[in-house]
Amino acid sequence: MNADQLLENEYSGGFATYIREAGNVNLIEELEISLHSFIRFVQDIPMDKFDYRYAEGKWTIKDIIQHIMDCERIFAYRALRFSRNDKTALPSFEENDYAVNTNANSRSIQDLLTEFSALRHSNLLFYKSLSEEQLKRIGTASNNPISVRALGFAIIGHQKHHQKVFEERYL
Repeated sequence: MNADQLLENEYSGGFATYIREAGNVNLIEELEISLHSFIRFVQDIPMDKFDYRYAEGKWTIKDIIQHIMDCERIFAYRALRFSRNDKTALPSFEENDYAVNTNANSRSIQDLLTEFSALRHSNLLFYKSLSEEQLKRIGTASNNPISVRALGFAIIGHQKHHQKVFEERYL
């Protein structure tokens, strides 16, 4: 399943930005490829950059890695609910509140990447387990419709978005 197979009614709002960022890739393949490419990318960042903030009040690279994981967990939770035909509208979340309530900067980069890998492998297995019908199910999150498969592309695109931020503002 490639991103260009998503229908117009499968996503809207802020999700569209991340789905476009994912590109026209195969969902299952790119969940795995983007995991490995992100880990390699982060491992090549100089150690003195992980605690760097490019401006007052901005997040560190460690904060952003934690943010990527928090969002992936939330997107995957939404996908789980919708794949199981749960019609409950799910609320948005305040990413800044999450960021100030982590211990990302006290953790090693290796611990963060190990957790990221475990999380992505779990979500990869979850997505591989879904039928076509389950992948196409649509729910409401953050007041916007989104399908289970569109959430998978949002996971990929959100990660790619932040990798670009690293390149543009941190390195």
